[in-house]
Amino acid sequence: MGIVNINDDSFSGDGTLDPTAALAIARTHLTNGADIIDIGAESARTNRTAIPINEEIRRLRTFIDRWQETWPTCTPRDSTQIWPPVLSVNSWRNEAITAILQSPGIDLINDMSALPDARNAITCANANVSLLIMHSVGEPKIPHFQQQWPNVMNAMESFFEEKIRLATQIGLPLDSIIIDPGIDFAKQRADNLTVYQNLSRLNRFQRPILVPVSRKTVIGEVLKLPEPSTRDAGTIACIAAAIPRGGAIFRVHDSDAAWQAVKMLHALQPSHPEFSS
Repeated sequence: MGIVNINDDSFSGDGTLDPTAALAIARTHLTNGADIIDIGAESARTNRTAIPINEEIRRLRTFIDRWQETWPTCTPRDSTQIWPPVLSVNSWRNEAITAILQSPGIDLINDMSALPDARNAITCANANVSLLIMHSVGEPKIPHFQQQWPNVMNAMESFFEEKIRLATQIGLPLDSIIIDPGIDFAKQRADNLTVYQNLSRLNRFQRPILVPVSRKTVIGEVLKLPEPSTRDAGTIACIAAAIPRGGAIFRVHDSDAAWQAVKMLHALQPSHPEFSS
């Protein structure tokens, strides 16, 4: 999943308000092998206030209106790349999601709201698009630095049981749900490391697990790298650790490095055809 930030306050400094530049970033991700393009109009940083809903919609539409003419200009990197690519919209307020889904070509809503009620699930079900449910607590864009978890994995499993039940009861098909452990959201360093180490516990839900690994704060804390753009090696380490634990989708800034890492890790598996010789 290649990240495209249509904003000017991304934590990693790679955002842009220029729709042409945003589309160019998406094309680079596709050329690098990304299966999914994830666009977002506002930073998830909690030291920034939420932008107005109308502005979020406007920014997203500047990209979406040109997406269908953009992706066909690219070619897949290899035969395993999902094609046509999946378009994901990173949003959380139901008013924005409802408006954006009036535009064609959207496949997934990447919802960082932690699904406090059924509205976003209902909207996705009605629009026949998939929904990503992210683990967190409280409202997005509000810092939760003091959140304490006696047992973060037990809490996360209970959370996903509840939220998957909520979404499916209103009619969203189970196979339209992706789950995300929400690294760095309402979690401290020890919590994030515990989630990485115990990611396999989420396999019980039999849903694809998105692991938001790219340049996360926990990587900077472990490696003492305050600048997010210097954390790509740590990002690759997290991908390598997450794959055998069930990680299926990796949200990244450097899609080329991620693609190379995943392809090499796959080739090193004993079940790979090259080992048969």
